Amino acid sequence: MPKLVIVNHAGEEKEIEATVGRTVMEVIRDAGFDEMLALCGGCCSCATCHVYVDAAFADKLPAVSEDEDDLLDSSDHREPTSRLSCQVPVTDAIDGMKVTIAPAD
Repeated sequence: MPKLVIVNHAGEEKEIEATVGRTVMEVIRDAGFDEMLALCGGCCSCATCHVYVDAAFADKLPAVSEDEDDLLDSSDHREPTSRLSCQVPVTDAIDGMKVTIAPAD
């Protein structure tokens, strides 16, 4: 089972286990991180699951879709490694990836 390192708004890191086949958003939300609002439930329509992913894992993630790109553009906190965590599937390839929960807009 892959592990992810989640960084909350206070900068605290916590390693969690992630089930393959779920999304990073589901894993973070279900692990009890209050900062992960995920208001749309993973429909790629709100950007409240915005995270920064470890750049070393960028080539292991699916490409950013046009919808995801548009939603990320609406954030004041977009960075080069920004992703909507609802669009990042958990796979064995992301074992050890650090994910930082972005500030809310």
